[in-house]
Amino acid sequence: MSGTSEGPTPTADLIRSAVTERHIDTSPRTSPRTYAGVPPSASVPAVSPPDASPCAGASPGAYAPAETPLDTLDTPESPLDTPGSICDTPESMPGDSEPVPGAALVAPAGTSTSPGAFRAAFGAAPLPMAVVDREGLVVTANESLGALLGTGSGALVGRIAADLVDLASDARTWHAYREVLRGRQARLRCTRRLKHPDGHSLWVQVTVAPLPAQEEAVLLSIADISARRELQARLRHLQMHDPVTRLPNRTLFFERLSSALEAEAYEEGGTGRIGLCYLDLDGFKAVNDTLGHRVGDRLLAAVAERLTRCADEAGYARGATPLVARLGGDEFALLVEDSTGTDQLADLAESVLKSLQAPFDLSGQRLSVSASIGVVERRAAGTSATHLMQAADTTLYWAKADGKGRWTLFDPERNAHRMTRQALSSTLRAAIDRNEFALEYQPLVGMADGGVRGVEALVRWNHPQFGTLTPNRFIGLAEEDGSIVQLGRWVLATACRQARRWQLDRPDAVPIFVSVNVAVRQVWDSDLVADVAEILAETGLAPHLLQLELTESAVMGSAGRPLQALQSLSDMGVRIAIDDFGTGYSNLAYLSRLPVSVLKLDGSFVRGFQYEGPDGGAGGAHPNPADEVIVEALIQLAHRLGLTVTAECVETASQATRLRGIGCDTGQGWLYSRPVAPDRISALLTASS
Repeated sequence: MSGTSEGPTPTADLIRSAVTERHIDTSPRTSPRTYAGVPPSASVPAVSPPDASPCAGASPGAYAPAETPLDTLDTPESPLDTPGSICDTPESMPGDSEPVPGAALVAPAGTSTSPGAFRAAFGAAPLPMAVVDREGLVVTANESLGALLGTGSGALVGRIAADLVDLASDARTWHAYREVLRGRQARLRCTRRLKHPDGHSLWVQVTVAPLPAQEEAVLLSIADISARRELQARLRHLQMHDPVTRLPNRTLFFERLSSALEAEAYEEGGTGRIGLCYLDLDGFKAVNDTLGHRVGDRLLAAVAERLTRCADEAGYARGATPLVARLGGDEFALLVEDSTGTDQLADLAESVLKSLQAPFDLSGQRLSVSASIGVVERRAAGTSATHLMQAADTTLYWAKADGKGRWTLFDPERNAHRMTRQALSSTLRAAIDRNEFALEYQPLVGMADGGVRGVEALVRWNHPQFGTLTPNRFIGLAEEDGSIVQLGRWVLATACRQARRWQLDRPDAVPIFVSVNVAVRQVWDSDLVADVAEILAETGLAPHLLQLELTESAVMGSAGRPLQALQSLSDMGVRIAIDDFGTGYSNLAYLSRLPVSVLKLDGSFVRGFQYEGPDGGAGGAHPNPADEVIVEALIQLAHRLGLTVTAECVETASQATRLRGIGCDTGQGWLYSRPVAPDRISALLTASS
């Protein structure tokens, strides 16, 4: 008979069992002293304790023996078996009404029961028991214990009790057992796995409790709990595995992941790194919707088989098989412990994609499927399960966004940009309430005389963490979450109020107009016409001094409500401008039916004019003649439709000269001024008057 210890069970042993076995010599040693009518025997040397400090952390045990497959892994034990509470402390004994098995071996004072009756009851008891003296030697054992251990009860007399049930295999249990023998602790209860001489194994619960003080002995009893452990193992398997694919589920995956990230898992050896392939099937929802969930489940099971095959092949090549798990829905994960670098994870991801390329034959249904994979590989030290999964989820999203059917490696710089974007999005609405936004203005200058005709209002976010942010950093976010309506209304009101103030400050000068950018969502999600009318009435600004800019894609595709809103604004006297014109590839014939008064040429056209002199620009570069032809044609078209044209991104005098020569009306760019604060515009207006 041999025994194995079961201490606190680490999650790392869910698959790699750490059960130890020791074969025990069943030959008797010297006979102990006479006890309760038992024949005397010679003295027995005491067993030596292992080298361990008292109550030190127990040696790692295991859920199952080494030969036990994954589907028989142990479940969390009942309160009586919970690892970490192996020993009952003396404080738990007062009031404990649980009877100690075999305690009636010693008759209470004043009774007439003979010692022989107690010996007979002890011997016939179905519960395996033994009396152990203070030196740890078996004084006597009943037949049930002999049958359990595969030997006669007489052969157990004189044996070291701790060896019979492996109580010395871990320091904590050994120390508690010695304390019970010395009378310093009330009781010990622990669980052990024993191996019978005929080869079968069983789980037992061992209890060691003191007999009355005058006996100077303890009672050791053993209860066979194999059936309960087997039931626990089955329940744990059901709890920890996916019923469709039979793969480890999300719970077991995170247990394994958390265990792999514990310091003990990578400090004693290995590479100290960890890798993860986070996989999602592309378009799986369509399979469920069109063919039904039964076919969808069969497809998931077939995918799981191929993933397992890939993991086995990777394990054969590298020596360690990745854990394949289904995390839910059509999401799978392949966990690589002690990874050797990104090349290993890339090879695994490539093999997975290749394995999924072949069609699946499912009961007459032939299906093709692809997958997107997010790949993360890093040092285990300093990494948590949460951070690793966040990185994997983000990278999977990138793989989907980049076109699906591919794998993408985690990029810290790209992730930092995403985190910044998320931080901005989460604080944008509150920033409006906190007045963190401000407006700068860039002049719109007449090409003929260089006079300021108007200004474009450009919003800036004075972020407390990231500093001053330009519109391209947050306008897209505002459009996504709908806060563009609130922000756009603030920009419109502030710009109109400032334009009116300039007009009042220069009553004798020709007033300038203010141009404000409007997102198409402002037209759909708010009553833009009513907002404009209210703001103009509140500020006193004339409608013709307000210009609203919309992008070409928004205006040229307008129909229904947006078109009606634009028409109402135009009827009100507000100027409508198409921003970034020339980049939307729109139907120009539609332009004549829109209530538009201004075209703003995109800067990509104007940059073609950026050279000095007839011989080209710096480095001898020559302009593309087509650029000038296209711009001239657009200007002529606009003028024939009664529209004015503004050129953006005018940066050099040569550009301004050429644009003026082909009839451009106004220009905007750094040649005239960068976007500046309102007081700088006031100074510029004063200087030009």
